Amino acid sequence: MATVRSLPTVSGRTETMRLLVPQTMIQARRLLMRWWRDPLTVVQSLMFPAMLLIVLNTVLGRQISAFSGASALYGSVPMVALVGVMSGSLAGAITLGRERDAGLLARFWVLPVHRGSGLAARIVAEGVRILLCTLVLFAVGVALGFRFRQGALAGIALFGVPVLYGLGFATLVTAVAVYSAKAALVEAVSLGSSLMMFFSSGFVPPAAYPGWARPIVEHQPMTYAIDAMRGLSYGGAVRTPLLATIAWSVGAIVVFAVPAAVGYRRASRN
Repeated sequence: MATVRSLPTVSGRTETMRLLVPQTMIQARRLLMRWWRDPLTVVQSLMFPAMLLIVLNTVLGRQISAFSGASALYGSVPMVALVGVMSGSLAGAITLGRERDAGLLARFWVLPVHRGSGLAARIVAEGVRILLCTLVLFAVGVALGFRFRQGALAGIALFGVPVLYGLGFATLVTAVAVYSAKAALVEAVSLGSSLMMFFSSGFVPPAAYPGWARPIVEHQPMTYAIDAMRGLSYGGAVRTPLLATIAWSVGAIVVFAVPAAVGYRRASRN
């Protein structure tokens, strides 16, 4: 009589780190392949930011350089890199909502896989996507005249800023996506991120803004990240904006990580 081999049950005893790591990598690869094949994600993560950078440099580059006394690229390239980070995270949140509505998350929930691998895979995939998109946008910036004037080590450290910033932002939009039944709330976050772009130091120094807007520009998270990247590439203050970026990003992760995990679990079980 043939023996029937049963599938491993998904329980607390079988959910070990030995299963978590390889299953997280498999699901992260799935997400990256899906994002790469999704025109919305490619456009919002790469094509739109690259075109925005080229247009900004062509239309406003000389005026901003004359006003600030330095090449506008040292503000616009970091700013547009962060725009790409946020746009890609928003596209990923929309994709997450589609997977929830189509029942794909529920199907993964009943499969014999580590239940923590789904959310962990999204974190890994977001980090890879952010790094790749940042590399592409900085390559476009180099083609336009951007240079890493502070050396190789500072240039390497520079790429850690958008990754950290992006993970904090991605945690926020993931929490929004798993609790929102429609894309309206995600679109509201998109509008807020657009306003952050216009009211940041990526265009002109904060002193150029009206008095009522100056405190907002100086202390919003995008400005701190831009200033940190400007300091690591062109020169200037690094410690204060970098610490502020870390505080904003880690704070977002701490505040929204638990709601994102609870919401992801609830979305998978429904």
